Amino acid sequence: MTRVVDEQSVRLGRQIRRLRRAQGLTLVQLAERTHLTHSFLSQLERGLTRPSMPSLDRIARALDSTQPALMAAASEPEFVLTPGFETRVLRADEGPAVPAAGGHARMLVPHDSVFHPLEYVGTETTAGTYFSHPEDEFLYVASGFVTVELRDEGCHRLSPGDSLYYRGGTPHRWWASESDEPGYRLLVVKQRIHNGH
Repeated sequence: MTRVVDEQSVRLGRQIRRLRRAQGLTLVQLAERTHLTHSFLSQLERGLTRPSMPSLDRIARALDSTQPALMAAASEPEFVLTPGFETRVLRADEGPAVPAAGGHARMLVPHDSVFHPLEYVGTETTAGTYFSHPEDEFLYVASGFVTVELRDEGCHRLSPGDSLYYRGGTPHRWWASESDEPGYRLLVVKQRIHNGH
């Protein structure tokens, strides 16, 4: 018997299904738009699997949404700010997380905030595929050593305390640099795009 991964995966799947149906798309059509398999998307909508960050990015774009919006939909109900409350403490074991190649990303504030900060923890030591999104992005290295490659500018080797900012639309990728410590932890802050999402 197949079991759901967890409640967060179920909520994420429901949101993806809701957005897909709102646009009148079948699973096959969404598969064509995202270059993901029909069976993977079916399992994802039922909470039987989790997407990687690249897969979540493809799905968000195909559904005219964003990664933070989909991650927020997967969050615990108490993660959303309620009217009249301006602050929210997020503990280290809270916040919706999405697996990524060699690590994971965790959303640090609700989707309706004025910016989208994520914690990204990674251990991959080889360059993967480039990401490109419309939001400007800021990286701060909290620990470890990371190489960030901007396709038109080349590589930047960053150490703890270093930061990097680049404009939306810049193809980029990052991976762990050789060091005494395995892996790295980044604070990634994305600009919020006001497009109704």
